[in-house]
Amino acid sequence: MINEQIRDKEVRLIGENGDQLGIMSAREAMKLAQEAELDLVKIAPTAKPPVCKIIDYGKYRYEQARKEKEAKKKQKTVEVKEVRLSPNIEGNDLNTKVNNARKFLEKGNKVKVTLRFRGREMAHMQTSKHILDDFAELLKDVASIEKPAKLEGRSMSMVLTEKR
Repeated sequence: MINEQIRDKEVRLIGENGDQLGIMSAREAMKLAQEAELDLVKIAPTAKPPVCKIIDYGKYRYEQARKEKEAKKKQKTVEVKEVRLSPNIEGNDLNTKVNNARKFLEKGNKVKVTLRFRGREMAHMQTSKHILDDFAELLKDVASIEKPAKLEGRSMSMVLTEKR
């Protein structure tokens, strides 16, 4: 809230230089802000009494937007990349998939390894779990298992993350 929107009887006032001006009525605080040709801005509305500061509101909003933008820049999003396998995968194909997963992990992404079953493969779901275990074993130098292998419908999947 700014200027006339502040309806509290008493407010704790902070001056434009950051110095405490004490507790006073909202009208007095508004007069001081007008004399300084600045805005009265409520900074901490939940405090008793609410804390208001005499500042240039436009500049204040600009600074806040800049801080938020800077914080957003420093954030890193982690994507989940998927590697799909089938129960009758051969050794060289598995190595290719392992190399792809290694690249994803080195870039800082998580890897979801999915073993898909089709047709008659559905009858041998539990015997194919070793493929996911081998996959994790080949990547144990760079990855750790976040979620162990779990059966979900027609597929079995696990999630790997980069080792810290």
